[in-house]
Order: sequence, then structure tokens, then C-alpha cells
Amino acid sequence: MGPGKPPARSGEQGRARIATEAARIMAEEGVRDFHMAKRKAADRLNVRQQRDLPTNKEIEAALAERLQLFHGNTVARNARRLREVALQAMNFLASFSPRLVGSVLSGNVTPTSEVQLHVSADSPEDVALFLRERAVPFQLNERRLKFGNERYKNVVVYSFVADDVTVELCVFDPRSARAMPLSPVDGLPIQRGSLKDLELLLAN
Repeated sequence: MGPGKPPARSGEQGRARIATEAARIMAEEGVRDFHMAKRKAADRLNVRQQRDLPTNKEIEAALAERLQLFHGNTVARNARRLREVALQAMNFLASFSPRLVGSVLSGNVTPTSEVQLHVSADSPEDVALFLRERAVPFQLNERRLKFGNERYKNVVVYSFVADDVTVELCVFDPRSARAMPLSPVDGLPIQRGSLKDLELLLAN
């Protein structure tokens, strides 16, 4: 018998099991946060060793595989619908240079995915005033984002509903546009899609 592929080590197997379960939790239970899904999966599988926990990138890969395998047709339809809502929202918010981020950009959407946009404004209140003047009800929150050099910053988030879809607006100061937040998936600068990028996705 010739040499074969070496068996996966127990730690790798444990991470793979947790990643698979975390992906199921995110796809079917409405959990959006990687850390929460990871901890829930570890608890259900009785894994207590921190070193056996998968990375967010491993969970994202497992989620993409699961969505394609079990929900392929539904995911495609949902992604298109959410991208169409995103297109309307980005046109509506054109004066704030909106950029699409997150699952709607990547296509790994779940039933609880929301349209997430990064917008630029000299002051967050400019966005609030814009929405009020157009009679758009919204909610105000904050989100803690990670930047390079282990820096964290709270950014203002407005959310409203369009066509039964929640649209979230993270407001950034255009004077610090080069300071890109890091992706929770791989720790690299987050991918942002322009209106033209989105139009190309819908065209394809």
C-alpha cells in the first residue's frame, strides 16, 4: 500500500467539528456573531480546550459550504433580493458615499442577514437629519470595531427597515477614510463594495 494522506490530528478534527456546528447555528438559528456561534458549538460538543476552537475564517468557510450544500437555491434567491434592497438603499444614500459590506456582499446570506452599509459623513447627525427629513424611522446604536494596531473604536450605527429588510448604516468620518476597520472573518481590512460593484454582482 502506497503512502496516503496522513490522518487529521485530534485538534484539527475538533476544530472542524466545532466549525461545522457553528456554521449550522449561524445558518439555522439566526446567530450572526462568530464568537457566540463558536462558544455555543463548543458547549454543545462538550469542548473545553481553547486551543481546539476554530478561527472565524474556518467557520466562514464551513458556513459557505453548508449554505451551498443545503440551501443553495434559497441562498441565491435571498442574496439577490438583499442586493436589490442594498442597491435601492445605496442610491437613496448616494450623498454619503455608501459602501456595501458583510454577508450581502460576499453572498453567504442566512435568513437573518441584514444589509450592512458603511457611509461617510462629517457628523453622524447629518445622517440622522437626512433620514428624519425623509420621514424614515430609524434606531440609533453603536458598534465596536477593530482597526489596525489593535485599536478599537465605537462607531454610530443607524438602522431602518426597507421592504421588510433591516438596513444598517455604520457612519465613518471621511477625514479618516484610510483607517479601514478589520474584518471579523480574517482580520484583514474589510471588503467594501461600491454601487458599481453591486450593479455588476446583480448583472451576473
